[in-house]
Amino acid sequence: MDIAIHTTFLPHTDPEASLAFYRDLLGFELVQDVGSGDMRWLTLMSPTQRGVRLVLAPPAADPGITDDERRTIAELMAKGAYQSIILATTDLDATFARVAGAAAEVVSEPAEQPWGVRDCAFRDPAGNMVRIDEVGPAR
Repeated sequence: MDIAIHTTFLPHTDPEASLAFYRDLLGFELVQDVGSGDMRWLTLMSPTQRGVRLVLAPPAADPGITDDERRTIAELMAKGAYQSIILATTDLDATFARVAGAAAEVVSEPAEQPWGVRDCAFRDPAGNMVRIDEVGPAR
């Protein structure tokens, strides 16, 4: 079977803050910006992984979601427990210094994890957990 990850979604609560985090800080490229105001879908790609897209979308934009479900989603996002993504870098210490230096919310500093990776973690502007694994030559 020939199958690959093509697109993944994360919710955003502020499109401009999300662009500042993913595009300006982490270096993703904005390839599409659809919608207006807070109802914007931002499609980004890593310059080193052109076939994989990250779409930052308004949370609970589905018209079939109830107000109670929207409140639950907002509460989970505020706790950083709604969505997450794991990124990878060959230089974890430099990446950590850059992201932490930009005043991103640090969840954990670089450390060896019991599951065999060295990583760190941040929350993005919407509260999503962003873990960054160290891979490649630096390992």
